[in-house]
Amino acid sequence: MNSAAGVRFLMCPPQHFAVSYSINPWMNPEAWACADCALSEAAEQQWAAFQRTLLAQGAAIESVDPKPNLPDLVFTANAAVVLDGKALLARFRHAERQCEEPIFGAAFQALQARAHIDDVVEMPEGMWLEGAGDCIWDPQRRHFWMGFGPRSHRGAAHVVADVFGVDCVALELADPNFYHLDTAFCPLPFGDVIYYPGAFTPAALGAIEERVAAEQRIELESGDAMNFAANAVPINGCIVLSSCSDALKQRLEERGFTVLATPLHAFLRSGGSACCLTLRLDHRSDRINACL
Repeated sequence: MNSAAGVRFLMCPPQHFAVSYSINPWMNPEAWACADCALSEAAEQQWAAFQRTLLAQGAAIESVDPKPNLPDLVFTANAAVVLDGKALLARFRHAERQCEEPIFGAAFQALQARAHIDDVVEMPEGMWLEGAGDCIWDPQRRHFWMGFGPRSHRGAAHVVADVFGVDCVALELADPNFYHLDTAFCPLPFGDVIYYPGAFTPAALGAIEERVAAEQRIELESGDAMNFAANAVPINGCIVLSSCSDALKQRLEERGFTVLATPLHAFLRSGGSACCLTLRLDHRSDRINACL
């Protein structure tokens, strides 16, 4: 049996993906429009190659149907926070993405009907939390890390803790280029953490250093950070990402990981990459999943 059995992701094909508005520093609609057809074709090819990589590692993929005029629906990491079969649906800060909320809500109702999700919970009105893009499960430490500031409210950490019954460590983001936690932070199996120190306030760095031993902290240089090397997907002893430097690849391989690079540069134009394009549905709080 494949050791990744049980790993399940939610994804959305990029049929309508584009950069048609700007809600983060990466998004330039004019630049996209100048090469729309080529970039759209690249996005579809890169997404398909990425999905094949996950399937080859034994993952199961659930799908959300793409919808016209919702170009960022492809970034399913933002759909919800999921743990123990419970989904806490996202609330988006920007109006451009708020129309995704009922689509993702319906997708989770469908997953519940098929017994892939047990319970679906809504965020309180007036409080932003942009799903697992800002709220990441750490299977080794058995708590959530939550980024706040640009797109999610600090108080959402209390909601997460109440809904799931686990700790949620809030980390303030300091650089607008790293507007979601998953753009600059990735917990790996067995306790290692990839992160970019420049994305965080001093207080947030202190919280990371307090909980992650020095030998487990993999600090990114700015080049890897700006290529979203932290926006990675750990699975079955592998780390799937868009690209990374030779130095980072060597560090990860020295820790026993296989690095699988599958270019996703079209999505970086919208401020997204590998992790943004997936949402893990199978995390459990009562075990450490070694096949992450």
